[in-house]
Amino acid sequence: MLLERSVNPDVVNRHKQTPLMLAAMHGKIGCLKKLIEAGANILKFDSLNRRTCLHYAAYYGHSDCLQAVLSAALALLLGYARFVNIRDGRGAAPLHLAARQRRPQCVRILLDNGALVCASTGGYGCPGSTPLHLAARGGSLDCTRELLAWGADRLQRDASGRIPYLVALKHKHGACAALLNPSSAEPLVWPSPLKFISELNQEAKALLERALMDANREREKNILKGTAYSLPSPSHSDTGADDNISEASDTELCCICFEHVCTIEVQDCGHQMCAQCTLALCCHNKPNPTIACLNPPVCPFCRSAIVRLVVAKVKDCDDADQDIGEIGSPKMRKARKSRNFSSEGSSSFKGLSVMSPFGKMGGRGSGRMAAENEWVDKPYDTR
Repeated sequence: MLLERSVNPDVVNRHKQTPLMLAAMHGKIGCLKKLIEAGANILKFDSLNRRTCLHYAAYYGHSDCLQAVLSAALALLLGYARFVNIRDGRGAAPLHLAARQRRPQCVRILLDNGALVCASTGGYGCPGSTPLHLAARGGSLDCTRELLAWGADRLQRDASGRIPYLVALKHKHGACAALLNPSSAEPLVWPSPLKFISELNQEAKALLERALMDANREREKNILKGTAYSLPSPSHSDTGADDNISEASDTELCCICFEHVCTIEVQDCGHQMCAQCTLALCCHNKPNPTIACLNPPVCPFCRSAIVRLVVAKVKDCDDADQDIGEIGSPKMRKARKSRNFSSEGSSSFKGLSVMSPFGKMGGRGSGRMAAENEWVDKPYDTR
């Protein structure tokens, strides 16, 4: 009603906070959308910590507000990458705040929208805390997983010369320290620099992300084996669902690992693989952020460059009866196996590690607001 009566949507209080910032702070998604529709400025800074509405949404863990603000920024298309990584008065980007406050869902949204995973809070060449340092300080396993899966550097040092592993040890977060220990196995990393990855549709992306997290989950289980820390086991219902899928789709098994169902298809050549083997093909080497252009991986069956991945079409029994050429029929499956292993691309299977699923990621961070904003007025270090 107030907006309809021409009240300024960017009116500020004594801390120069706009209604948009307060809506993001308290998770009022309906108010936030109304303000954005009325033309509220998403680039305004407050006078307390020089924060924007994006900082407030990330800090308090309101992922729906965070996504709405990012969508509004994307519609403007002006400096979007800089907006996602915008700094507050102490050099912290929204990703730093989300990691420090144990907000894994916000961490994932920000990384998916171009947040710099290794950005430091220091400016002008001075080392500061990275999001991984702050996640280690907070002891959030979920945030640590997300950051590592997006290429966070376990050896990067903060202003005190400490790597995230030492920060986790200091704050007595043993499970985080085990994952951050430089002597433990490197996690698989989401291949974000590859062009065909950025053009994935949501369904294919979800399949690959799930496979990546399952593979890293298996790695975590091995790292934490024999320690006082353990990961939660997958629920009975989840295990049963996976078993049913495997039995129903036995004729659609991946011809690389022969363990998982084919869910991903190379669009140009039509060859299919499971999500686990696709990731082993793409994530075999950790992406180098200094290289602007990366050569795409090649299809292991026909050696053609992988330009685009799509979700594989799984035919039901009726379709298979109508079309004997479908991969679901036993005859065609044997022929396909023969073709795949006789091709020159079969040598590329060597070195691809088979990744068995271990279960879903742990519980996501809660969206409740902090009882007190104790960290807001403290420096962004890890001491």
